[in-house]
Amino acid sequence: MRRSVKWTAVAALMVVPLGAAWAQPVFSPSQDPLAGSRVFGGKGCVKCHSVNGVGGKIGPDLGRIQRPRSFYDLATAMWNHLPKMTDRMQQLGIPRPKLDSREAGDLIGFLYTLNYFDPPGSVEAGRKLFSDKKCILCHTVGGIGGVVGPNLDFTKQFASPIFVASALWNHGPQMAETMKARGIDRPAFTGAELRDLLAFLVPASAGPREGPLYVLPGRADVGRQLFSEKRCIECHAVGGAGGRVGPDLVELGVRRSPLEFAAAIWNKVPAMAQAMQARGVPVPQLRPEEMADLVAYLYSVKYFAEPGSVSRGWALAVDKGCLFCHGVYGERGKPASDLTRAKGLDSPAGVVASLWNHAMVTAAAPGGKKRPWPEFRPQEMADIGALLQALGRARQIP
Repeated sequence: MRRSVKWTAVAALMVVPLGAAWAQPVFSPSQDPLAGSRVFGGKGCVKCHSVNGVGGKIGPDLGRIQRPRSFYDLATAMWNHLPKMTDRMQQLGIPRPKLDSREAGDLIGFLYTLNYFDPPGSVEAGRKLFSDKKCILCHTVGGIGGVVGPNLDFTKQFASPIFVASALWNHGPQMAETMKARGIDRPAFTGAELRDLLAFLVPASAGPREGPLYVLPGRADVGRQLFSEKRCIECHAVGGAGGRVGPDLVELGVRRSPLEFAAAIWNKVPAMAQAMQARGVPVPQLRPEEMADLVAYLYSVKYFAEPGSVSRGWALAVDKGCLFCHGVYGERGKPASDLTRAKGLDSPAGVVASLWNHAMVTAAAPGGKKRPWPEFRPQEMADIGALLQALGRARQIP
């Protein structure tokens, strides 16, 4: 897939155990969003689906689906649309690809991080913000503006929200001091305002882009390491463990768009820099790829946000008709479809792989009549997943 931004690949690092801070499930080594992007291409998903305009046009653009989406939102969408997708692939002569547990985890990790892409902003609103927020007093764009700050002409990287977040973090303290010295009130931005501002800056400073921007997601495991190495954990807790100077990032709910994240960074930089100075913590510099890794980690700490219920899963298995075709513990004389004999159901990703690989897309009820394909809501999918994982664990008991 064509990319307008190319970053140097980040080497995989060993994760340092940090105790209870990581009690919430995160991306495991078998759930790598970067590897998931390769699954997306290698398994042929890109033939039907595009990502922010890059790829096939048969199915919806997965970079522009409604957000936010959790693990089970995505799992539910994959299951509910399986019959329709299967029919379309048959019409096009595309074999339905099989997924193993690793591939399913990687793919969903990639799809989950597709909310790296925000809706397009307003150029006119951005032009007005550039003046109203006093950016024009220090920065030049299109030959117009101040010369105190760097010239923003030809800065194509503003098309990447992760680059923007990195730049605002690295230069935020210096910009705050400069504005204070010049008597300029430091402006605050919402995510929508920053989106509009960038919509103005990109074409004004660099001309139209050659094609849609496609940014690979960061590595959550590397971001987890950086969160410790950059000493973020000294001020921020994650799920109750860590510093108390700043808010708990899990309780705060950080599953926001990258531009909302960048706006929050800009708005909080002075307070964060002051708190770090008081504690003797130097403000770390972050390369764009490191910011991408941190963002991936911050998303992942609530990746499996809603736990399922085994008891509700049993009720759904009956109500949705799963037990018309599947047996459990040797019942109904169907060993081939006995859920307690199925392999690979010991993880959420394994469950999703099994659901995707479902042999019978339209199950036949007793008497030869076809039953309607059961659809699930995200919480119901979490409950079914909890049941299937429990059955998978029961299989492992001698």
